[in-house]
Amino acid sequence: MNRQQLEDFQLIESKDKLDSFFTKNKSVEWLGFDTEFVGEKRFNTRLCLIQVASVHGNYLIDPFELSNVDPFLDLIENPAIEKITHAGENDYRLLHTDYQVVPQSIFDTQVAAGFAGYKYPVSFKKLVETELNIPVNKAYTVTNWESRPFTAKQLKYAIDDVIPLFQLKTKLGKSLMAKGRLSWMKQELSKWEQEDYYEKDPHKEALTSNLMSSLNKRERVFLIRLMEWRRNLASERNFSREMILSSKFLAPIVKSIKSGKASLLDNRRIPQRIIDDFGSLFEEMYRLPVTPEENRLLEQVVETGPENKEEDLRIELLYLLLHKKCIDEGISVNLVFPRSLLKRLRQEADQVVEELKSDWRGKFIGEQLLQWMLHYSGLDFEFNGHGVDIRLNI
Repeated sequence: MNRQQLEDFQLIESKDKLDSFFTKNKSVEWLGFDTEFVGEKRFNTRLCLIQVASVHGNYLIDPFELSNVDPFLDLIENPAIEKITHAGENDYRLLHTDYQVVPQSIFDTQVAAGFAGYKYPVSFKKLVETELNIPVNKAYTVTNWESRPFTAKQLKYAIDDVIPLFQLKTKLGKSLMAKGRLSWMKQELSKWEQEDYYEKDPHKEALTSNLMSSLNKRERVFLIRLMEWRRNLASERNFSREMILSSKFLAPIVKSIKSGKASLLDNRRIPQRIIDDFGSLFEEMYRLPVTPEENRLLEQVVETGPENKEEDLRIELLYLLLHKKCIDEGISVNLVFPRSLLKRLRQEADQVVEELKSDWRGKFIGEQLLQWMLHYSGLDFEFNGHGVDIRLNI
């Protein structure tokens, strides 16, 4: 099959064509797919195009022209069909948000590449050009996918995002099989096949904000309320949260509101228009009594202790040792232990280590490093005439 044949596709803009697509593909062994969407300046991301590749051909499904895309969704939920994506988590999140779909039987080439020695996350362009020696044009990454009709260049760009997926999957799958890591990758991706993976805590943004540690109780409650107000208004207007209230104004508002609207007016960092529109509302939100639910939310805030340079150094050393192991073994450290876990390790080492032990990471990291993580405060090292001695005092 030559490249021109591979680039042929069918544009699906009617129910009859979508039904025909489903009938032809409902029993295939694999399906490569991608989506194009627009999320900028919106609260709700808009699905604009679905690209599909299978043994029967290549397809572009236009959701703007269809009353529903249920036949395609049935394929995504069918465990007998392996779905191949690159960086598919965002695609699955969008499908779950819009249609409550939970995918089954998935293979993601970006995740697979991380297990095969690539830096995670690796771009589609780099992976295709390195593994398949096929040039990839990403000039249309931020094109306006809401515009109609599509241009020929848009459609070619879109279909080129799915044509290489099966070849990538085959090559990476063989590599992971040889390394004994195919089951690790499947275990990692199994999270994407669970309903609760796509559930969002609406208060997570506030509870994990770095601003929390510098606030008293009343200010913390106000921050929770302020972020909830911003989220609800953004949802109502279908604007991004930043369009409602930029995050850079959160700290000055929270720190000034205790003295009322007059204090907001006196803070040169807060734009006048924000105070004119919402100053009185913010003042009222601050004055309201704390509810039992808000008290329960505050209990979830993880307190950060005083700065401890020795502990920070020990944790950083553990990360570097693990990073070196990942380099030696040809696996991305961002898959094994992303740096975002370092803060949690200092705050709740027991829970972090238990989570690591519960999947493939525990086997890879090994018992010694896991024990060092668990008891990092007892980790000691000193320089001698021959090198460095590292020991654990527990």
